[in-house]
Amino acid sequence: METESLVETLEAAGLSPYQAAAYVALLDLGTASATDVADASGVPAPRIYDVLRSLEELAYIETYEEGSLRARAHSPSGVLEDLRGRATRLEAAAEEVEDRWEQPELEAGGASIVTRFRTVIERAESFIEDATHQILLSTTTRNLRRLAPALREATDRGVSVRVSVHTADGEDRPDPELFDGLCLEARHRPLPAPFVALADRRQASFAHHPDSYDRYGVLVNDRTHTYVFYWYFLTCLWEPWEVVYDAAGDGLPREYLDVRHLVRDLRAVDWASDPVRVRVEGHDTGTGEERTVEGTVVDVRVPFASDASTGFELAGQVTLDLDVGGEHVSVGGWGAIVEDIEGTRLTVTEAPRLL
Repeated sequence: METESLVETLEAAGLSPYQAAAYVALLDLGTASATDVADASGVPAPRIYDVLRSLEELAYIETYEEGSLRARAHSPSGVLEDLRGRATRLEAAAEEVEDRWEQPELEAGGASIVTRFRTVIERAESFIEDATHQILLSTTTRNLRRLAPALREATDRGVSVRVSVHTADGEDRPDPELFDGLCLEARHRPLPAPFVALADRRQASFAHHPDSYDRYGVLVNDRTHTYVFYWYFLTCLWEPWEVVYDAAGDGLPREYLDVRHLVRDLRAVDWASDPVRVRVEGHDTGTGEERTVEGTVVDVRVPFASDASTGFELAGQVTLDLDVGGEHVSVGGWGAIVEDIEGTRLTVTEAPRLL
């Protein structure tokens, strides 16, 4: 680095122009009188004494009397530590500026476009950490491992977690042990897919697959927009694919992702002759308050016939009717309006014949 550049860099690190010029001159001279330092550095002679004393206070140099005021540079270890500390703080500040620019605060009803996948997955991790009842995730095995600690903690505190892992051609089918303790159920999609994380039916974190032409991410804190990602998750990333892990097995209780899945299974059994009891956790559609009920199935209502090859109704009203201690309670899915409860977690607790 040339002398002029070194002086400019020291100025950027916090020295005054005169301090930087005098210090660099003294590094070259080794030991010199104040007059010689002034001549070599271009610092005006009347100012050189104050400049040298200020450098001594910063521990860059030391001064002594030998007929006249003289100065010599300290061992650079202290200076180097100071400069490197400043560099570290500047680097940290640069990263913080970038992060704050990339991660605008998501207000309720807000959505943001971001350009880095790192931002998408970090925000997904924060959504998972704050979730209280449901997490849906589409990811690679690599990113699943990245999010594993947050997912494990969510599962431990009773959050319902479901994971769809996608793999590229030539990649092995994910080992079921990978999901142990992380989720209730996992499926495998042997095709590349976007990264999607949905939390509590309100927050969404989305990024295109890295090989996609489009390279951007979307962050959402809004039920309406998250609802769109939810349907994309169900239809493209969940419903068609093979189950590779099921924490519940074939026994009871059995939890369902959506009222539509439960109604589909109920229509295949004689629930009228063999009563089925269901516990519903959700929100009262009249007050918005959380509500939990448990009762016996008395009706399932699907007002149209589905032609979907999966038998999964992809649109329209689907309702589960329960007898809760003599009271009729209707349960709908995400966005329910006409039913009594919007069900967020539905669990079959009793069934003479397993669904």
